[in-house]
Amino acid sequence: MAAQLTPYIESKDARAQAEFYMHALGGEVRFLMTHGQVPGVPEAMKDKVMHMAIGIAGENALFLSDEFVPTEGKGGRGSLTLSLTFPSEAAAREAYANLGEGGRDVYPFELQPWGGHYGEVEDKFGIYWKITKQ
Repeated sequence: MAAQLTPYIESKDARAQAEFYMHALGGEVRFLMTHGQVPGVPEAMKDKVMHMAIGIAGENALFLSDEFVPTEGKGGRGSLTLSLTFPSEAAAREAYANLGEGGRDVYPFELQPWGGHYGEVEDKFGIYWKITKQ
């Protein structure tokens, strides 16, 4: 069975989070639809993101939307970790540093016993990133 996995993040501010990722990793908005594009939506929801697709770090896709209810109130919801593997150490270090702006280092980006470079960072939105250079 073959399938494509695309991470989907429900955000407090999908536009700001998407801008952060596109700045940190390079990318562009591929699609954006607001609730205001659907008839009968309450005025307070019209500017909220219903669905946004962005391309980041080459050909990778990430989907985002503004949350309907606070994600903290969804009981039992686990954390999200995204993994990026880069062809060069310089690109991996840059992504690690960019994603860490306003967040925190979880595991320093260093040469590992298996011969590759690896590090973990939590971004300012609470998303964990595993950065690897093989």
